[in-house]
Amino acid sequence: MNDSNRIRANKIVNLLTNEYPNSKCSLDYQTPHELLVATILSAQCTDHRVNQVLPNLYNKYPTIESFAYADLKELSKHIFSCGYHNQKAKSIQGSSLAILEKYNGKVPESMSELITLPGVGRKTANCILGECFNIPSMVIDTHMIRIMNLLDLTTSKDPKKIEIELMEIFNKKYWVNLTHMIIDHGRAVCIARRPQCDKCILSDLCPSAFNN
Repeated sequence: MNDSNRIRANKIVNLLTNEYPNSKCSLDYQTPHELLVATILSAQCTDHRVNQVLPNLYNKYPTIESFAYADLKELSKHIFSCGYHNQKAKSIQGSSLAILEKYNGKVPESMSELITLPGVGRKTANCILGECFNIPSMVIDTHMIRIMNLLDLTTSKDPKKIEIELMEIFNKKYWVNLTHMIIDHGRAVCIARRPQCDKCILSDLCPSAFNN
């Protein structure tokens, strides 16, 4: 990756940091396991909807054990509005049981261990590593894929490849928060199918500006 992209990446981060100083994970959680549950539920579902479901869910299932030994049909009913409820219930129960049996009831702190849990891929694992354990990591979601392609900092649609490419461009200290800022920017300005380039703080650095 050439130095010009690294220079542009630093400028992008500075602009985003000034524009979105309060960016953070939009899922509600207090423990690593709660974030694990929330990220599983967030697949193909809005964070807003997930956050509406979580309070009652955590009241019903307050511990890892309660999720691990839950009645699967009942658990599925509690998360119905998040979509794909049967599969997500299996993933939540399966990952909770694996944490109890393999990791002494503690959410593991490495990528290699996290992705062995049912329903956990690199996106969920990176989210947990960065948010809960302060391990530099980068979550590649649909906003990151779309906007980083528009910025021409990647030409790939493959999340893992994009993750590796962007980690070479952006300073490690920005990895975790970069995704949050890009999500905020994607929701507020660089909106899919109707980007507001005239209001975009990145338009001078974006090769795709005013082309959509």
